[in-house]
Amino acid sequence: MARSVILMIALCVPMLSGCSGIKNIQDLTYIVSIGMDYDDEKGEYTVYLQGLNFLNVAKQEGGKSAEPVPIFVASAKGETLNLAVRKLYKMSEPPLYFGHIKTLVITDRIVQHKFKEVVEEVGKNRSIRPTLHVVTTDEEIEEVFNINALFNYPAVYTVLFKKDTYEIAQNEIRPVTLMKFLREYYEPMNAAKLPAVKIDKTSWKAEKDYPVLYFDGYTVFQNRTYKKELAFEDSLFLNWLMEKYIAIDRRVDIEDKLAAAVKLESPKLKIKYDEDSSSPKFSINLSIRADLLEKVQDISMNRLTSLVEEEIKAKLRTLYLNGVENKIDYLNAGEKWFRMHPEKFAELQKTGHFYLEDDSLTDIEVKVQIFNFNSYKYNQ
Repeated sequence: MARSVILMIALCVPMLSGCSGIKNIQDLTYIVSIGMDYDDEKGEYTVYLQGLNFLNVAKQEGGKSAEPVPIFVASAKGETLNLAVRKLYKMSEPPLYFGHIKTLVITDRIVQHKFKEVVEEVGKNRSIRPTLHVVTTDEEIEEVFNINALFNYPAVYTVLFKKDTYEIAQNEIRPVTLMKFLREYYEPMNAAKLPAVKIDKTSWKAEKDYPVLYFDGYTVFQNRTYKKELAFEDSLFLNWLMEKYIAIDRRVDIEDKLAAAVKLESPKLKIKYDEDSSSPKFSINLSIRADLLEKVQDISMNRLTSLVEEEIKAKLRTLYLNGVENKIDYLNAGEKWFRMHPEKFAELQKTGHFYLEDDSLTDIEVKVQIFNFNSYKYNQ
């Protein structure tokens, strides 16, 4: 009997000792970002890895370290992305772990020369999550990866790692996940956009210039083809039109002089199509909620709302015409149309021409309603 008890205890001891082969959190190098560049002359990729080790986190038991957290950036070259990454495995101890990658940063050279190949490779890689954020940059990736957040907070507090809508200020461009981008990228009548990250070296100082990262606009694609870089103001305006929880501040001018400043939020964009047209023809109805921030000149409420409506209408039409000129459907007007008219879409595809013209947008109606006057008195 005693022998049986001893035998049972001996068999159970290995089971109680934990999971064999599982490493502690501090025994891995966690890769949080991957950067990719391409040399067209050499036909060679350069891959950058931004790594963290959680040994210091385990020692702190919460809170921020008083010392700056070091950033580790590795790089390697190769004829393919996989061959480049493979070179870094033997150079990395603690070993690399790719299960927590948050961001993919690709250079403009990748966008212009090898974007389709990179997108296909990343999209089918099972070790990369579809919730990965993707950004472009014309900066040197190693410099981007070596920038901390303000007050020496680690790099994971920079704009590269903002996770969702609630971490973004109302007047910032939203991050884009790989899953969302690929869904728009492969649509035949849709514009796909990636945020472009830049380095600002002048706004903040701490005894000397303190560089920070920010989103400076969109890199725009249409029909799986790179089209152009969209400036920040136009990108933010487009983001405001198409996304939720975004507000923009606009100035209101009278004869080129500032009359007021307003905050515009909760836009409701409705597109109405002409059913008889063989290509997309549509009108736009846009309703906007507004708050009065400042009143510089004496201006009536009707005059104020009228000026805002005209300014938004002009901005919307200018953005649309810019898209037609560059063969971009910024408003994604074609997506719903081709689903409603698959036969007409098939005929339109045979022509090989872009499906929007200057007159495809037939009318724009904008209605602004001011809800908050910010202590300024108006007769309702």
